[in-house]
Amino acid sequence: MSNEQKNYLKKIKRQKIIIILVQILIVVLFFLIWEMLANYNLINEFVFSKPSKIITTIINLIVTNNLFNHIFTTLYEIIIAFSLGIILGFIIAIILYEFPILAKIFDPFLTMLNSLPKVALGPLIIIIAGANIKSVIVMALLINLIVSIITIYNGFSNIDENKIKLLDSFKATKYQKLTKLIIPASYPTIISSLKLNISMSQIGVIMGEFLVSREGLGYLIIYGTQVFNLSLVMSGILILIIISFVLYKLVVALEHILLKNK
Repeated sequence: MSNEQKNYLKKIKRQKIIIILVQILIVVLFFLIWEMLANYNLINEFVFSKPSKIITTIINLIVTNNLFNHIFTTLYEIIIAFSLGIILGFIIAIILYEFPILAKIFDPFLTMLNSLPKVALGPLIIIIAGANIKSVIVMALLINLIVSIITIYNGFSNIDENKIKLLDSFKATKYQKLTKLIIPASYPTIISSLKLNISMSQIGVIMGEFLVSREGLGYLIIYGTQVFNLSLVMSGILILIIISFVLYKLVVALEHILLKNK
């Protein structure tokens, strides 16, 4: 390795470290400013709470053995909805790609379903699935599935036609074209779908928990609102942000693995 390459790699490493440190600094400053504004009554502490109260609330939830049960419930629902959304979305996208006539038939229906506010279906979902965890997962699945189908299908449709014609000239079967070209070439789009899906799944789960759940972070937030415990509400929101960050990083790690093995 030449000195120029070594210097370049060192520069990239330094940039990554600087970015991480700046991000940490931004978070620390945000909480410090928030705490100071609340202490000096520049913001309404009852409405916005403050970091010290939120930490105390989280500690109390841990002591009473309530916190991890709520986190586990929400994570379980997110993972189930996310997995179902990606698997079903991937399969349906392949079917639509392989049968263009079906894609043309269902295109307007997918568009309409994607634009429909899923919370409007909440009462119907509760009646059909019951006021339980099934309704939460169905709500999240309705939100993430259509997005996954559309995103993955568009990725398949944008493959270079010349590459497909090249495989056709070698008498490649549909299965070979799909596994050797279409899917590998669509890895960036599939990863984008994963990132969207994990966000949509979390949104759907929290919406479902708002409606029917008796446990989970969504329920914790609603309960805190009902008893006017805004520190409990902010604690639930903060934990959700942390979960979002961790899940996003897991998807990014998967992205590196897929693109590395491409």
